[in-house]
Amino acid sequence: MTVGVGLGIANFPFEDAKGFWRWVDLCDNGGVDSIWQSDRLIGPDPNLECMSVMAALAGATRTLKFGMNVASLGLRDPVVTAKACATIDVLSEGRLLPAFGVGSSRCRDYTATGTPTRGRGKRSAEGLEILSRLWREESVTFEGQHFQLSDASIAPKPVQQPLPLWVGGAAPQAIERTAKWGTGWQAGIESPAEVEPVITAIKARAAELGRPIDEDHYGAGFAFRFGSAQEPIVTRYSEFLTQRLDKPADGFLAVGDREDIMALLQRFRDAGVHKFILRPIANGTEEFVAQTRLLIERVLPAVAALN
Repeated sequence: MTVGVGLGIANFPFEDAKGFWRWVDLCDNGGVDSIWQSDRLIGPDPNLECMSVMAALAGATRTLKFGMNVASLGLRDPVVTAKACATIDVLSEGRLLPAFGVGSSRCRDYTATGTPTRGRGKRSAEGLEILSRLWREESVTFEGQHFQLSDASIAPKPVQQPLPLWVGGAAPQAIERTAKWGTGWQAGIESPAEVEPVITAIKARAAELGRPIDEDHYGAGFAFRFGSAQEPIVTRYSEFLTQRLDKPADGFLAVGDREDIMALLQRFRDAGVHKFILRPIANGTEEFVAQTRLLIERVLPAVAALN
């Protein structure tokens, strides 16, 4: 079982595209496992469209893997999505890590795209089955409540067989979707104590279905910063997180040095997590690059020693 560390971005913290690609090159050459782009369409903050980022990374990187953290399948046509993912996996020679969830009913993306929130869970469940089958089967016939296919196929197939299918969400329905169709599970903004029972439930249900998920295919993430908790950027982030979660943000970020980051990482490991998406608390290209370089130099060697 291996421990892997990737980096995630939600908003676009760089001044321009050159800053973004400078950061990507640092990750690609620095031993970072993967890059994960959050999914958001509507909002005042700069934010890249996640599928477009996947396609761009396919051509601009050599070894880096990349995924969506996580894409809202309730907003997307599963056939178009399956084709896009297969294409990106082919062109990247097998480096895509597709990850999907339902998406929040409060998300403005649904209203803006004219997509009803009602039934989004069922649409996502049907979509996960269609994705999984189109990626591996020569001909797919499907008769669902929301989607219907008759002898459908896509070519070329993804290079990775099976193509990974990471599923997000902690509700009972998300546990069922993960157990049925996922090859991995990715937590949202959740603490080690909140993650542990979800992982246990997924393992139990997947075993009942006869398709156990690899032990090291359970992921979680947290924000980090090399610095002090008294820095204004950390205070603002902590206050934002506390307000959003309606509880203290202590178990959701690590601020300090390598020991502080590794301590929280170990707490997640004890809960059953082996794959990590860490998010730099930083603003602007220089700061984002600096925080990433410190992670590469100080944390990645400590993580490698765990394997």
